[in-house]
Amino acid sequence: MTKLASPKSKTPTGTKTHGTKILRKKSLPMKRRQKTARQEARSKRAERKKAREENGESKNVLNRIIEHRLMKEVSYEQYRDKVRNVYDGPQGAILAACSMISLHTPLGDRMFRERQFNLHGAKNILDVGSGAGQIVKHVLKYADPTADVTCFDLSHEMLRRARNRLKDERPRFVVADLASLPFEDNTFDTVTCGYLLEHLPDPRHGLAELARVMVPGAQMLLLTTEDNFSGAWTSRMWCCRTYNREELRRTCTELGLRWDEELWFTKMHKVFRAGGICVRLVKE
Repeated sequence: MTKLASPKSKTPTGTKTHGTKILRKKSLPMKRRQKTARQEARSKRAERKKAREENGESKNVLNRIIEHRLMKEVSYEQYRDKVRNVYDGPQGAILAACSMISLHTPLGDRMFRERQFNLHGAKNILDVGSGAGQIVKHVLKYADPTADVTCFDLSHEMLRRARNRLKDERPRFVVADLASLPFEDNTFDTVTCGYLLEHLPDPRHGLAELARVMVPGAQMLLLTTEDNFSGAWTSRMWCCRTYNREELRRTCTELGLRWDEELWFTKMHKVFRAGGICVRLVKE
């Protein structure tokens, strides 16, 4: 007897067979829903990250443990008095030596000498938080001899040390608070601000004041402590905070200070992201 061939089973259109299982292709609407869900998840992660940054939680746990927390625990007036006492005392007395040991002084000299931050043509220069005169020493060396130079610091004792160390009659020394500067609008065409901004709970107050006293097109050399491991230990020693590089960039931009160029002491500093934040800003 002749056997009749059994009819071939048909697979529904748009499906694939795999052994005894039938796998259906994902419909187009399903793919779109999954894509939308992924986009929403990314958006939520970005929002959570932004919220952590705004609340100062972008640093890793270890850095947050090491960093000095006094700024968050007392009023600004109490914190300011504490900082003044720190720099008036023994720690302030060794500041110049610390800058030499950390190589900030010789590397800073090279930065000015090689015109990474060019002082040529500057007529009215403000040195912010002059300390023991580490940066203004470079300013006096490389700026035009006719340039007017003003130095200010919160600590009267630090200005006395700077005056004795510099032994130069050109600078004018002023005791002042970065949060409320005693200078008129549109006064300075060049500003150097070395490791002072981290002594403000909110950088906007200090940066807004600096922008106010700068003429349009003025340049600023800003150096500040970054939110990494070495920065956390700097915070612990000098009773200050640290800054996230991208957060600070956004703040500067919001205040009309263009993040013109990031500067590095050496190529090795750039590779290892060391030396803190060093940037040339330009007032729009």
